[in-house]
Amino acid sequence: MRRPTIIAGGRRAGPDVIFVCGHVAGRVQAWYHDLSAMTQFDSYQSPLATRNASSQMQAIWSANRKFTTWRRLWLALAEAQKELGLDVTDRQVQQLGDHLDDIDFDKAAQYEKKLRHDVMAHVHTFGDAAPDAKAVIHLGATSQYVGCNTELLQLRDALTLLAGKAASAIDRLARFANEHRNLPTLGFTHYQPAQPTTVGKRAVLWAQDLALALEEVEHRLQSLRFRGVKGTTGTQASFLALFEGMGCSTDEAHDKVENLDRRVTEKMSWPVDRRYVVTGQTYPRVVDGMVLSSLAAFASSAQKMATDIRLLANRKEVEEPFEATQVGSSAMAYKRNPMRCERICGLSRFVISFVELAYTTAAEQWLERTLDDSSTRRLSLPEPFLAIDGVLDLVNNVADGLIVYPKTIAANLAAELPFMATENLMMAAVQAGGDRQQVHEIIREHSQAAAQRVKQDGGHNDLLDRLSTDATFDGIDLDSVLDPSRYVGRAPQQVDAFIKQVVEPIRERYREHLRQAPDLKV
Repeated sequence: MRRPTIIAGGRRAGPDVIFVCGHVAGRVQAWYHDLSAMTQFDSYQSPLATRNASSQMQAIWSANRKFTTWRRLWLALAEAQKELGLDVTDRQVQQLGDHLDDIDFDKAAQYEKKLRHDVMAHVHTFGDAAPDAKAVIHLGATSQYVGCNTELLQLRDALTLLAGKAASAIDRLARFANEHRNLPTLGFTHYQPAQPTTVGKRAVLWAQDLALALEEVEHRLQSLRFRGVKGTTGTQASFLALFEGMGCSTDEAHDKVENLDRRVTEKMSWPVDRRYVVTGQTYPRVVDGMVLSSLAAFASSAQKMATDIRLLANRKEVEEPFEATQVGSSAMAYKRNPMRCERICGLSRFVISFVELAYTTAAEQWLERTLDDSSTRRLSLPEPFLAIDGVLDLVNNVADGLIVYPKTIAANLAAELPFMATENLMMAAVQAGGDRQQVHEIIREHSQAAAQRVKQDGGHNDLLDRLSTDATFDGIDLDSVLDPSRYVGRAPQQVDAFIKQVVEPIRERYREHLRQAPDLKV
């Protein structure tokens, strides 16, 4: 950075002289002096990279991965063109292959500043490294040959990474669910006490959401296609001209263009039967919306789970992991804030917000393509992937260390269970010889009185005590009627069925991804 001259005076005079008020001139001089010795802490860094995303996901979206893939695409194109008879030599192909990874990023930046075009900047940088091949780099191609195909490869690899992490989270939640399949807990609808379930059944609901989201991502991976070699507006006209120029008949030229598309696709390790048959200049931008919708399914599932855990933590029933030296609050030393689950919720909202942006970008593409998608997509593709990667690492961490407090769960359930057991108690009293209508009225009166005591006086639920002193219920074993396990229905069996029918196939498909410990930065 060129440092301007700072002069007290309160106005600006040209690019190299700044007039400022006298009392701030020294501070401005010091600020510009400091810029000359900037470190990483003197410029903005995305917290997605510094706090959340894994090194694997960051590598997929890194500049090095992007531009070395560009070079591999240029090599694949040159190789295929040579194989099909165009004037590309062995020496040129060899030289391109020798310089796939030694990118001079400083030189590329200088070229881009001069040319205002990132692809041509890297064409020239690659050409400088492989001078004999400079004339055939990018031959017949458009910028989106390298741009779109690279992004599709990145999307494929990033989705694959996320699928493995989701499978691992499902496995962890299933293990937790199996451990607590029989532990009764109070259920909630409308966040009001409802029929009991089990801790394990609730956990498989979280796992099921993730499993459904995983199905979406797997479908997206199966349906993702390669752009291939399509030319400036998707007509492949430039490649057709190249083959006609070497003397091919029209039919032969068409066959060679199709063969070129197939060969490049195959060289980039993409199934040749999964190419877009037609494109404009780019692959269909609606695909971005579909992909990000799949990420949003992960985000929604994770946020639901994290929100539930935050609610249960407030009831002191279930908590996320909390380390021995962890600080919950800078002011309230006693607190155990659910910071992991809160981060899951915050990052998940961030991911979900990108879905609208992706579809809007697709909707606003004019005819064969307009460039206003470029600046947006430099953010809207990598950032939600980095965010959801961090979310799934957090989900795995939380699922692996969930803390359960069975006594508190039992106490909270016991406080509400008498009300829920009244119908069973009524049936028991009728079977013992009571009149159904009279028993109903007796239970109603005692229930209202007990509820009044809880709500107005802050006392415990004494419905069971009231009924035990009422002659209507003489001879009825109230304790057995209030056994919580009698009210959880088939929850334990549903846990078993879910693990067998849903989780086990996922475990089989993702065996190598299971039990990998995420490396959380904070």
